Amino acid sequence: MPAPSVLFLGGTGIISSACTRRAIEEGFEVFVLGRGLTATRPAPEGCRLLTGDLDDPASFRAAVGERDFDVVADFRAFGPGDVTSRLDVLRGRMGQYVFISSASAYQTPPARLPVLESTPLRNPFWAYSRGKIAAEDLLVRAYREEGLPVTIVRPSHTYDHTAPPFDGGWTVVERMRRGAEVVVHGDGTSLWTLTHHTDFARAFVGLLGNPAAIGDSFHITSDEWLSWNQVYETVAAAAGVTPRLVHVSSDAIAAVDADWGAALLGDKAHSMVFDNSKVKRVVPGWTAIVPFHRGAAEIVDWFDADPSRQHVDARMDARMDRLVAQHG
Repeated sequence: MPAPSVLFLGGTGIISSACTRRAIEEGFEVFVLGRGLTATRPAPEGCRLLTGDLDDPASFRAAVGERDFDVVADFRAFGPGDVTSRLDVLRGRMGQYVFISSASAYQTPPARLPVLESTPLRNPFWAYSRGKIAAEDLLVRAYREEGLPVTIVRPSHTYDHTAPPFDGGWTVVERMRRGAEVVVHGDGTSLWTLTHHTDFARAFVGLLGNPAAIGDSFHITSDEWLSWNQVYETVAAAAGVTPRLVHVSSDAIAAVDADWGAALLGDKAHSMVFDNSKVKRVVPGWTAIVPFHRGAAEIVDWFDADPSRQHVDARMDARMDRLVAQHG
């Protein structure tokens, strides 16, 4: 019996890179479509690379040719237009279309916790989330009206060794190390969920080709909940320093940086914890196993292994200085 085939649309991102590796380990024939290789997260050995541009339908169509796929996992669709372009090429040629949505699509701020898959989708603060919601709506209609074999997956904040969990990335760690204050939104006590990408991948691949996942939606997150103060303190400990935290309201941050503010008000400013019972029922035996203190150590070790990776965003650094001066 031939190995099941899966096409990853985007396979070298933080989340998808772990998923491609896991799919290969689980015996899938893995195809990865992209515009080229990435040095940070190269496509894993054993996958088949298809070179094409998802933003160019002709290029996309030429890259996939006449192949059929058991699964198509789409990490690069951000709205209904993207989904429509995929379906124009692949409708009728895939046994399952897995759309990677976002947990930020859930009701924001949440009316109750923990968040379930049945929590309403509504985010008036962040255009990114509204695009994901609109794409989900299109896919749900297609499932109901034509039986499109769709599965919707909603990651929350998923990270790997290259991704400090802060707006500003390594800039925040560099400020900690030189003794500068770092900005924490709100009072730092809202709860947050950080999921290591390898944990996400183990559950995600368990949904691929799984009949129980068709026509349904799942979030995949860790069961570890940390306050934002704890997140900053954990990374600081991994970096060998004690952080100097300055708490600033998300509205005040938005007044200085609209994009940073939108990501806070539309997502990170609110406590977000999740009930993962549903995916655990469909992928028996799965649970997240990487605690954030271990993930934080991986992040710091990776950046310290090559100082050229330690990019400081001068604009973000200046914004933090401004906010500290105003609110510190």
